[in-house]
This record gives sequence, structure tokens and C-alpha cells, in this order.
Amino acid sequence: MTHSDSELDGLVRQRIRALRVAQGWSLDELAARAGLSPSSLSRIETGRRRLALDQLVTLARALDTSLDQLVETDTEDVVSSPAIDAPRGLMRWPIKADPGMTVVRQRMTSPPPDQPSRLRAHPGREWLVVLSGTAVLLLGGRRLRVETNQAAEFPTMLPHAIGAEGGPCEILGIFDRDARRGHRGD
Repeated sequence: MTHSDSELDGLVRQRIRALRVAQGWSLDELAARAGLSPSSLSRIETGRRRLALDQLVTLARALDTSLDQLVETDTEDVVSSPAIDAPRGLMRWPIKADPGMTVVRQRMTSPPPDQPSRLRAHPGREWLVVLSGTAVLLLGGRRLRVETNQAAEFPTMLPHAIGAEGGPCEILGIFDRDARRGHRGD
């Protein structure tokens, strides 16, 4: 989807106001942070003042964002479908904003391995949430129960494994690039 100049202009103005409101800042507060008068900021937000590049850079910095994010128009592929790995019962979604990140949904029916030698360690970080059932996370020498709607986050350099307890469980995991690489053989 391509935006006309006037659509982009309106979108940027909406983002400036939305970011200001999300921070809980008044016009006066953001204006002071950006070195603008409150009336100038008001006219920028409402479209009664032309957007200038130097002001956009200053506003982006004051709003703790980048100019690229403030003017981003890539909203083409907002919805994505998973790649399905049926033999392993996995669905994977790449995260477009960070190609190194992957989201994985997995249904587990087996408990984690009972031999410490079957635990894996590799560079990276993992985050997971249990969607249903109870998961068991073996992490180093610890055995952690993770219930429905609970999450766990850990460095994957700790030897780890996950499985189900008391019946099937379903998890949603987010892996950084290194953690994803470490799980390719799963």
C-alpha cells in the first residue's frame, strides 16, 4: 500500500499526537522537550503548520523514537500465516520487524527427558507462554512447572528441556536468532 504525501502527512501527525498522549505528556511538556512553542506543536499536530524535516527529527528524539519509525509507511503485510512443520507439530512465524526473531507454537504430549544428558544448551534467549495445560521446564538443575497463562524467560546457555505434565500442553515461544539456531535439530 503506497501512501500519498497528504496521507503520510496525516499519519505522521497522528503518530506524534498518539506518542505524546501515550507518554502522558501535555502539549507544553512535549513542546519543551522538543524546543518548540506549545502553539507550534499544536499546529503541527492539527495540520495547520507545515511539517519540516528538522522539526520531525527533533520531535522523534523528544518522543524517544527514530525518524524512520515516525514516518514508516510499510503496512503491507500486517497479517502473516505460519510455516507448518506437521511431523514435529510446530507452527513458526518470523517476526518481520526483526528477522532474527521467530515465534513458535507447539503442542507437547511427552514429559521432558529424564536424563540430564538430553538437556540442550546453546547461545541465545527464549521466552515462552503456556497457552493450555501444564509444561515442565528443566533448567539447569531446576524443575519448574509452568501453568496455563504463565510465562518463562531464560538464557539458553543453561541446559534446558521442556515437556508436558499430566496431559498435553500447548506453548507459544519466542526465540532470538541464536536460540532458533540451537533448536533447528529439534
